[in-house]
Formats: sequence, structure tokens, C-alpha cells
Amino acid sequence: MDLRKLKTLIDLVSESGISELEVSEGEDKVKIVNARHSGSVANAPAAMPMNTMVIPAPIQQEIPATSVATAPEANAAPEGFVQKSPMVGTFYRSPNPEAPAFVNVGDTVTVGQTLCIIEAMKLLNEIESEKAGVIKQILCENGQGVEFDQPLFIIA
Repeated sequence: MDLRKLKTLIDLVSESGISELEVSEGEDKVKIVNARHSGSVANAPAAMPMNTMVIPAPIQQEIPATSVATAPEANAAPEGFVQKSPMVGTFYRSPNPEAPAFVNVGDTVTVGQTLCIIEAMKLLNEIESEKAGVIKQILCENGQGVEFDQPLFIIA
């Protein structure tokens, strides 16, 4: 059975009020159980023919708007300038494993000073500071993959 057809059937079951749907197509047989209405997938029969699959439909949870608005802000805005990654790649704090890091927490940096290297497609790209100040926080681990626009450093 086609994967797109399965996805459509799962969406149909999860959006509608039905508890389960069984579809046969040639020798293939699919049974989709909506866990929201049936309790769990454990209610499915124990012995099934070889070409039968039981697929639980996703349960959609509704979050009240008040719980989002009243939740305390866990990620408070950092103090200072946030130096972000200009590309996707691998973050390195030093030019090679034996060398000291370009910068550490507490170091004073100037505009244009190298903060780290991001390796992208076998190219080593030096990331330079956009602001002068003191490194307050390093937000990535050495060797960690980073995404475009991901915060790397906090400079105050």
C-alpha cells in the first residue's frame, strides 16, 4: 500500500470521530486504531494475518491559551549582543585540537577578532566578532553541529 495513502488514512481517522478503520487492498490489509477513542493499541487482536498492520492514529492535544500566557519565561533574553552563526556547519573553538581556544568566557574581544571556526563542506570559516566587548557566555560545545542563525556567543 502506498505510503501517501496510509498517511491520508491516518489523518482521516485522527480528524474524524471514528475509533478504528480497516482497509483491504489486494493482499494488503491495514487497521488504523484511534487511540483517543479506543483506549490503546493493546485492544487490537492478538493474532493477525501476515499482511496486516495496526497503525495508531496520532492523538491531538489541545493546550489552553491561558497556560501558555501564564507560564514563566524560562528562556529570558540574554544580556548583551548575541553573536549568531552565519551558516550551517560544525563549531570549533580552536584552529586545531592541540591549540588553545580563540576566546574563553571573560575575554575581551574587538570587532573583527576571530571567535571560532565553523567547518562547512570541508571549508574552515573563521567567524569574527561583530561587536566589541567581553565574552559572557559560549553557547556551543566544541565539535557540535550548528544551524544558520543559531546563537554562538553572548558579548556584553
